[in-house]
Amino acid sequence: MRFLTAGESHGPELTAILDGMPAGLALTSELIDHDLARRQQGYGSGGRMKIEHDHARITAGVMAGRTTGSPLAITILNADHSKWRDRDIAPMTIPRPGHADLTGAVKYGYRELRLSLERASARETACRVAIGAICRLLLAEFGIAVGGYVTRIGTISAEGTGETGERQMLVSNPQSVDSLYRSRFDAAEASDVRCYDPSAAERMREAIRQVMSNKDTLGGVVEGVALGVPPGLGSHVHWDRKLSTRLAAAVMSIPSVKGVEIGDGFSETVHPGTQVQDELSVNTQGVLEHSTNHAGGLEGGISNGAPVIVRAAFKPIATTLSPLRSVDLATGADVHTEYERSDFCHIPRAAPIVEAMMCFVLADALVEKLGGDSLDEMRPRFELLRQLRLDQLGMDNVPWRFGYE
Repeated sequence: MRFLTAGESHGPELTAILDGMPAGLALTSELIDHDLARRQQGYGSGGRMKIEHDHARITAGVMAGRTTGSPLAITILNADHSKWRDRDIAPMTIPRPGHADLTGAVKYGYRELRLSLERASARETACRVAIGAICRLLLAEFGIAVGGYVTRIGTISAEGTGETGERQMLVSNPQSVDSLYRSRFDAAEASDVRCYDPSAAERMREAIRQVMSNKDTLGGVVEGVALGVPPGLGSHVHWDRKLSTRLAAAVMSIPSVKGVEIGDGFSETVHPGTQVQDELSVNTQGVLEHSTNHAGGLEGGISNGAPVIVRAAFKPIATTLSPLRSVDLATGADVHTEYERSDFCHIPRAAPIVEAMMCFVLADALVEKLGGDSLDEMRPRFELLRQLRLDQLGMDNVPWRFGYE
């Protein structure tokens, strides 16, 4: 599968095209709008979220309520465009440090920095969330669920996360692990900072209140988790087909993400090798089990049946009420930045975006693995997928040779 987005932050509308979605998936605008609404919720949001009421208008690829197998097209109107449509726009010649203002001008030769701002804006992620919502529905047809939550804002971390030392998450009892993560998903949805830990959530809220008072911004970490992912998605034979590569690249593409880790990621670097591998055993039913999930559900770029865990580190938004030093590119004078409306803390709203990118990558890998142009073709193929069973692995246990000349 592949998707494209188009549109500007304050232009008339955003457009998304998704190619490769199999035929037969039940789809309505309301199912997409649910995730679009989630993207707009969260403490620390800026004024734009009070203006927009995002609605996905499906204009192609769905007939009689089901996908047809042809490209899907979606538009999302920008309500704020009405304020910009008929007015002369003041020149923007002072680049904001940390944004694409300056680099976009260097790349494309812009003589007006707003041309960079309009496309680089995180407003574009509304399209990604819409695409992710469709992919989420496809994954659900095969028992795969994707959720996300905030594990850190500023210096405040939730209890029981990979960041605070949870290194022995057993996966030999899939039901208990599934229940734990689903409870986190539910608790996070009930939190205005999208954190499942009530104590940490209150301290996060206070940190956001303080940074708003200080006319500054805060970053943080979002954890995305995919449950029910079958083993065997992705590949180890090419760098760009590794599922870890695809997930990391997709999440890294989200505006303001500066770091991505799979599983225990960076924390594994401080432990010896014997303490960070997920040891194997076989149960009485002949099923192979991992004792832990340090690898985040991926080994050699291939899913191993454990929950797929991806963490994204978001820097604080670069647009701050407190001015930063810059240069007026029209005059060469040393100046300070001028404020553009933005969030004080975007981390609670970022979780649905991380989920969306994971949903797209996993749906793409599932379609790649199963083949078929419709759900009716994919379902029986899914049932035949090889599992972590000794009787399905069929080791020959006989000597062999490479046989090259």
